[in-house]
Amino acid sequence: MHWQTSRFLIDLRTPKVMGIVNVTPDSFSDGGQYASQDAALAHCDRLLKDGADMLDIGGESTRPGALELPVEDELARVLPIIRHAVTLGVPVSVDTYKPAVMQAALDLGADIINDIWALRWRADGDSPTGQQVVSTHPNCGVCLMHMHRNPQTMQIAPMEGDVVPQVLLFLKQLTQELRGLGVDSARICIDPGIGFGKTVQQNFALLAHQSSLLSLGYPVMAGWSRKSSLAAVTQRSLSNVATMDARDRLVPSVTTALLAVQNGARVVRVHDVKETVQALKVFETMQQCG
Repeated sequence: MHWQTSRFLIDLRTPKVMGIVNVTPDSFSDGGQYASQDAALAHCDRLLKDGADMLDIGGESTRPGALELPVEDELARVLPIIRHAVTLGVPVSVDTYKPAVMQAALDLGADIINDIWALRWRADGDSPTGQQVVSTHPNCGVCLMHMHRNPQTMQIAPMEGDVVPQVLLFLKQLTQELRGLGVDSARICIDPGIGFGKTVQQNFALLAHQSSLLSLGYPVMAGWSRKSSLAAVTQRSLSNVATMDARDRLVPSVTTALLAVQNGARVVRVHDVKETVQALKVFETMQQCG
């Protein structure tokens, strides 16, 4: 299996590690540690030294309750980082749902659009949609994620019922729409959207039944890194979950990345690149000897 992107045909026969670069002052996972331009640039370089196969650059926090960021502010945050990242010799993904940011990123040479809204968001009736931006590009990659409601409301009223068939149907419909616009299947990756409008039990159900998503025929990206569901199942006192430092979730984050790969994920999107790469090397060595 391969993933076609703007500049790279990514070989997914072995799982790939996508390193997260949050250029935000209010990220849930790293507390704005890389919000400054210099810090974000250095972080890109560090993630590659740690073994990241690709980078994912985002300028807007999408944690539960996060407010929408103006397009101009998002562009100011991410464009300098993208300009640097595209010189590093690895695929560059941009985590955005705004078509204007997508277009600007692709114009700079970005390889992948990673969209929590699955290309459904639009600014107004006259502006292009994310689907239009992606479908008019000759070969950029795209990751379509499932999200219930929106970042402001998704955890106030999470999904109800059996989550797996609902996510499966959503991703089937959105991938079909994109294929209908002429986007080749080799350009598409899917993400079940761990933590985006789902309960703890629903998130783990998606991990346990991840093979259902594989039936769609697209590579799966898993984004468990430092999510609150990991704290919910590892803390003795649930009252401590909200205040637990996200960086203390290293072991469960690496564990779920490994489990996701074992269950068929081809890309894992992580903060802790070095540790995840090491775990995957152990897993791959075991498979080769099996």
